[in-house]
Amino acid sequence: MRARALCYDGCGGEERSSALARVMVVFGGRSGEHEVSLASARAIMDALGGRHEVVPVGITREGVWISSGDPIRELESRSSAMIGAGGASDTGLPAETGQKIPVALDSADVVFPVLHGPYGEDGTIQGMLELAGVPYVGSGVLASAVGMDKLTMKKIFAYHGLPQVEWLGLTRKDWEEDGDGWIRHVETSLGFPCFVKPANLGSSVGIGKATDAVELRSALDAAARLDRRLIVEAGVDAREIEVSVLGNEKAEVSVPGEILIKKNEFYDYEAKYAEGGMELVVPAKIPDETADELRRTARTAYEAIDAAGMARVDFFSNEPRKGCS
Repeated sequence: MRARALCYDGCGGEERSSALARVMVVFGGRSGEHEVSLASARAIMDALGGRHEVVPVGITREGVWISSGDPIRELESRSSAMIGAGGASDTGLPAETGQKIPVALDSADVVFPVLHGPYGEDGTIQGMLELAGVPYVGSGVLASAVGMDKLTMKKIFAYHGLPQVEWLGLTRKDWEEDGDGWIRHVETSLGFPCFVKPANLGSSVGIGKATDAVELRSALDAAARLDRRLIVEAGVDAREIEVSVLGNEKAEVSVPGEILIKKNEFYDYEAKYAEGGMELVVPAKIPDETADELRRTARTAYEAIDAAGMARVDFFSNEPRKGCS
């Protein structure tokens, strides 16, 4: 039932000349990327306004669904209060039974999930909507789950022959039972610097750079508090290039853009979302043949996980910055 892409002139070929489509935008959620979701939802609802009837639905960190009043303002207020009090941004707990889905999902023509991270971007809400028979925007259960889980995604990309940095995967249990052994394994297999990440979080949440064994231990401890599956990647000195993909079986791939990091050592949470943390240069100053290769690779990656609707595909490129400012 997934919409696979929101059709502005009528989904499924149905013309909507007189009535606006009702688009339910679902945002917030229980992951550590709650605030990012709110920012994304505001941008999407601003873009939809006037073209569609927008039905905002917010989910609190505790799993409470809010559909009355002004849900996004309510969640932003709660978020500000929690941050000001130094509160945690992720309960990590399932919602109580009485709090689940108290909204009529089929009251809208299509649902636009704008939930970042676990409990939303990972196939969970997509599966719920499939079971309910409600059309929705974006990738289905499989692509959402695979695209969220870095370890599984890397294995699929390897099968398709896509180039990747060297990496190792482990679980929280592995780390707790043989931390010293894993430190040695990373030192001999990947070396330093390296990057530690929770396997199932995005937006650079929980990512740590390690330049020695002490920093590696600290980074793995931090990541293990956020996820039971962890990944360690070899560090590379490269440019950050990204492309957008839009569509389904015949998806279109954008020209590449380059991320210029203005704050911090790498593209972490602050660099992504703080004012002046990064600059996006489009098109990227790379040779045409490199741009073409990146676009082909992005399409292969998109198709490899059966993505649909839209995606951003990120690359490390060792293309020198000739003539770049």
